[in-house]
Formats: sequence, structure tokens, C-alpha cells
Amino acid sequence: MLSFRYVGDSGEDETINQMMVIQNASAGSLVPVLSFSALDKKRRVLPDVKVSTVYGSDRGNLVVPQGQYFDVLRFSGSGVPDVADVRVTVKSVALTRLSSGQGDLSVTTQALDADGAEISRFERFSKVEITNDNDFPVFVRVVYILWDQPDEGETQQAVEVTPVGGLTEVPASGTAVLDVTGKAKAAVERHSGGPAVSIKAYYSQ
Repeated sequence: MLSFRYVGDSGEDETINQMMVIQNASAGSLVPVLSFSALDKKRRVLPDVKVSTVYGSDRGNLVVPQGQYFDVLRFSGSGVPDVADVRVTVKSVALTRLSSGQGDLSVTTQALDADGAEISRFERFSKVEITNDNDFPVFVRVVYILWDQPDEGETQQAVEVTPVGGLTEVPASGTAVLDVTGKAKAAVERHSGGPAVSIKAYYSQ
């Protein structure tokens, strides 16, 4: 039903590091609760390395559609530079409560200023526009991510993840706009103008 592949660094520019690629071979969208163990290059468990996620597959927050999807992993503790692979344990899995289409779910985000004009994600934006290119509605959550600046040869990881708004339905072939308020507004104010931030939408319920 579910299979997993850890990609520490794809070797391509402008791609996310520390991805857990999730393959869903079932006929519907699934909500897993996963746990992770960091492994060294000899596939030995690194007991002092804690593994958490950006999108929430370790707490039932990520909806995995039919086909391929992914979460982003975060490592902390002693031994992080030795992480070479990750073992996944499926604690539970359920069908999503919300209807969703199948196949390649393409959803993108765009930073907007207070007047609704498009600006760079590196600027102090006030809104986030979510665009759904599919011919069916989707439910997503959005996060604002601050990435670290690793030394050469090390993988980049998220050091701060801040939700923007809540669960949002985006209509088929349509858009939705979220206001950036509260903790998200404070995070944007702290990190605007910095070198490494992202605005990411992921499927949720």
C-alpha cells in the first residue's frame, strides 16, 4: 500500500533536501501516521538523532494521494552529520475524510503584498495565493519555512516552520487567498530579506 524512499540530496539545484518520498499504490488518498529512525551509512540506528517532519506525516497531518508524494524531514541531536538513510515504521493508516482527486496534484503558492500584487517570497508579504491547477477541489495547509545555510557537503534542513492560516479548500482550477497574520506575520517580519525561505502548500485534512 505504502512504500518509502529517503532522498537526502537529489543533486539538483533548487530542490528540497531530506525528503521522504512516499509511494501510495492504493486506489485512494491515505492519511498515515509514521515514525522514523535515522540510520548511518552502515544502516545502524542513530539513537541520539530525533526525526520530525515539516508536513506532519508523523502526526496524521499529511494526506498522501494515489501515486507519489513526499514529506520533509528534520533531524536534531547528536550524530546528525552521520545520517545516511531513514527507516520508516507505519503506525497507522486511514482513508482521508475529505474527497480528493487522483493523480498529479499540482498546487502552487505565490506571495502577495497588501494590495494583492505578486511579490517575491523573500519580501515582507501580507497574503499568500494558492493556485490549484487540477479539475477537482483540494484541501491544503500552508507553511512558511526558514531553511538553514549548511556547509558544503551537508544537507539543508528546515529550522523554523510556521503555519499560515488553517485548512483551506481550493476550488477546481481556481485559487484561494490567505491573510498572513499572528505568528506567520511575525515570522515573515523576522526573516524577510533572508537568503532561504519557502512558502509550501501540502495536502491535509
